[in-house]
Amino acid sequence: ATVLAQAIYTIGSKNVAAGANPMDLKRGVDKAVTAVVASLKSQSKAIETSQQIAQVATISANSDSTIGTMIADAMDKVGREGVITVEEARGTETEVKTVEGMQFDRGYLSPYFVTNTEKMEAELERPFILISEKKVSSMKELLPVLEGVAQTGRPLLIIAEDVDGEALATLVVNKIRGALKVAAVKAPGFGDRRRSPKPGALTAQVLRMPRMLLT
Repeated sequence: ATVLAQAIYTIGSKNVAAGANPMDLKRGVDKAVTAVVASLKSQSKAIETSQQIAQVATISANSDSTIGTMIADAMDKVGREGVITVEEARGTETEVKTVEGMQFDRGYLSPYFVTNTEKMEAELERPFILISEKKVSSMKELLPVLEGVAQTGRPLLIIAEDVDGEALATLVVNKIRGALKVAAVKAPGFGDRRRSPKPGALTAQVLRMPRMLLT
């Protein structure tokens, strides 16, 4: 994309300097983009099988079929909605590790949510999960949910843009009193990335590779 953009700019600048109308050039580029995209779509082929994925991955891995096969196997396990990340390995071996569940870089919003003081972790077994795309500050917004969850005896995990003010204070008080086992965290990501995950996205593959294979 960068090479194409540079070529368009270079040739476009020469044409403008020679007297071409800039707006005509822009309209021409727009039409060319539409035609190229349509052509690429007509020529493209959907990747459906594990073998096809392995072939594409092998090409991307500088023709390393071993890594290509590993990536294909990882995609088979996590599905199309799953996540595959590549990390630098400490040794010289390439390995694939499956991580069940979901992981993101956000912690609890209050140390009072800690259940394991030795590890300073909040551990909830079979919790109800409340996901909100907005900031939660008022207790009125949470009260119906808290009352319903408290009757079941199960924990509650709240994932929201933020939880503060009266809402956070009430959660902490209920946790301290033992009325409700609860924890709240900020939602990860921004924009389109901040969405309720689909079931298939809750399993991740971590591909650990030596440094030399990442360069």
